[in-house]
Amino acid sequence: MLRYLTAGESHGRALVVILEGVPAGLLVTAEDIQRGLARRRLGFGRGPRMRFEVDEINLLGGIRHGRTLGSPVAIEILNTEWPKWEEEMSPAPGLPAKVLTQPRPGHADLAGMLKYGLDDARDVLERASARETAARVAAGTVARLLLGQIGVDVLSHIVQMGSARAESGELPTIADLPRIDESQVRCADPKAEQQMIAAIKAAAKAGDSLGGVAEVVAHGVPVGLGSHVHWDRRLDALLAQALMSIQAIKAVEIGEGTEVAGLRGSEAHDAIRVVDPEGDESEHATALMGGGYVRDTHRAGGIEGGMSTGSPIVARLSMKPLASLNRPTLGTVDVVTKESTVSFKERTDVTAVPAMGVVAETMTALVLASEALRKFGGDSVDEFRRNYAGYLGSLGGTPSAARPLIDG
Repeated sequence: MLRYLTAGESHGRALVVILEGVPAGLLVTAEDIQRGLARRRLGFGRGPRMRFEVDEINLLGGIRHGRTLGSPVAIEILNTEWPKWEEEMSPAPGLPAKVLTQPRPGHADLAGMLKYGLDDARDVLERASARETAARVAAGTVARLLLGQIGVDVLSHIVQMGSARAESGELPTIADLPRIDESQVRCADPKAEQQMIAAIKAAAKAGDSLGGVAEVVAHGVPVGLGSHVHWDRRLDALLAQALMSIQAIKAVEIGEGTEVAGLRGSEAHDAIRVVDPEGDESEHATALMGGGYVRDTHRAGGIEGGMSTGSPIVARLSMKPLASLNRPTLGTVDVVTKESTVSFKERTDVTAVPAMGVVAETMTALVLASEALRKFGGDSVDEFRRNYAGYLGSLGGTPSAARPLIDG
């Protein structure tokens, strides 16, 4: 299994992540991590920080000459703005130049101040900030590389921004990802893309913010990840917790989620059939992941009874509008004077929904990679792949019938 721990504050010297459980022999470079972090900065509606922030990476441990060693992987992401914040965020004894005493509604400020007995909201907001997700993306990039060894791809696209919605269609594949990332809002539907951009512009003009919905899709996931035997082994529960842990996420659904609650049972499930011997190659590849069986719909999101079915994993997550506004109007109270006021302004985005989709890919990859290691094991990548190949063989197929395993 994979375990990871992040540390660091939004305007601190650096973020650090330690990822334990990565098998030896996985090819990983700083450039791989950089590419993942660059995708996190995508999206129309982001604030000025995304334009000048550069994620400078140091691989501190667990990797030698471009290959993992089997020991914990440690990654440092330096904050290029640190010189501006060195005095305010210094770990040395002293006092801040400004104490923030007007907690912002919709943030961790007030609850965190009360819980930890703090009188400065910055002591809470720096760690609660979504900047922490940069460390998750770094760890998730390693997880994605590991999943690639067994032919699993994870991608996301934005299906709603404010009230603008994309049309439902075929699930996107990894081949669609470059086109999605080229979209200003990471939307696969060009018509909806323009509506989303217009909605962001209108919110920006009003000094307001927008939320939205991202859909995450994982292709090539073999049947049997997760388990039905304990509540904390269920794959859908693990994914829901991971996705819900992303800052500002208020709802997670697997497959058609809330929509199936309004259907009858005869309409709400994914019928099973054996693959047609004369069917196309892609259908045979999907059948291999599912032990020779296929589904033509994705209502369950590729998970039944807490286990992957071999169909694509599909999850949607809803992000609330950001609570930091460019025109502060949210009422609050000064915790010192107890007088009513409006919350202070921190630099903010109009929306971070496109970037949230990239973070959601990360969290999905970390869960799937961890469960794949639990299922197949292996101290080295070669052993991990052999165990995976043996499992697929036991289902009645061979890995080459789906996708060739990656060399190296």
